[in-house]
Amino acid sequence: MKFQLDEPQGGNSISRHDGSRVWVNGEVHQSSLLVPWRGEVQAWPLTRFEDLSEAHFEQILAMKPELVIFGSGARIRFAKPALYQQLIQARIGIETMDLAAACRTYNVLASEGRSVLAALLIEAV
Repeated sequence: MKFQLDEPQGGNSISRHDGSRVWVNGEVHQSSLLVPWRGEVQAWPLTRFEDLSEAHFEQILAMKPELVIFGSGARIRFAKPALYQQLIQARIGIETMDLAAACRTYNVLASEGRSVLAALLIEAV
């Protein structure tokens, strides 16, 4: 007998991903995006990991998650801590993983009702 929902009620869910696209609530996204546990998915103006700046994390801070899952692209790459210092000061956790792991982890945490945000880098090819 199944005791949990396939998708969190009223929340966002990542249903699929490949190297250059992510499907959130059935809608395909082909560029970097922010997926909050609830509310609208937002474009994240980032096309290369090397261009990551404090401003990108300011956009995340404004959404007030308790935890950020940073999907750094096809492989795991860690941002300089100085870039997300404002998240640390606001007591917002951040975990870095590759895109596939970030999508899976986001779904688990969102289904548990956590205030999680997926910051997903989809690099231009």
